[in-house]
Amino acid sequence: MKLSVIVPTWNEAANIEACVSSALQCGAAEVIVSDGGSQDETIAIIDAMNEPRVRWLRSPSGRGVQLRAAAEQATGDLLLFLHADNRLPVDALEQIREADWPEWGGFRQRIEAGGFRYRLLEWGNAWRARVRSNLFGDQAIFVHRELYERVGGFAAVGLMEDVMLSAELRKQTPATLLAGPVAVDPRRWQQRGVIRQTLLNWRIQRAFARGASPDELRRIYDA
Repeated sequence: MKLSVIVPTWNEAANIEACVSSALQCGAAEVIVSDGGSQDETIAIIDAMNEPRVRWLRSPSGRGVQLRAAAEQATGDLLLFLHADNRLPVDALEQIREADWPEWGGFRQRIEAGGFRYRLLEWGNAWRARVRSNLFGDQAIFVHRELYERVGGFAAVGLMEDVMLSAELRKQTPATLLAGPVAVDPRRWQQRGVIRQTLLNWRIQRAFARGASPDELRRIYDA
């Protein structure tokens, strides 16, 4: 089965080479970087890799918009959506194969910081994915193209695109959580603090459940 890995970027020069390399090392047939207007060296770094399996496209900004644009150009039977500050395990594709090609799912995480709070976050995120089939983008969501297209793909929004896609996919079949782990950059928790960032995430999820729009939630998240 041909794997297409899709990476949305905006000023990810510090992370993009390691991210893309991890996708290639696990056996991706193609990697598509969907850039939302980076002002740093993100695109130059991709070009300098000179890797025939890697290409990039320009997209209007907004993660859902960028992911949707790249998925439309992907040629793989299996799509995997990878945040630019994440890295796949070298056996990611093998894990999917050994699980008998589940319809959709993601991976456990390894947040690259020490401390009990980060281990608790990893546990909670795995529980949410395994029990509720609610996967976030930093769990490297993978899905068969046919199923992705059947549910309409990513919504063209700036935030909550992962939650919205998970909601549609789990109506079809439960998610499969694989061992991974996906390496996750801890910067967002370190910038705001673990507790503050977690409370903000919960606030946004509650507001979304009550009907707040993704654009409104984006403003809250960026404040």
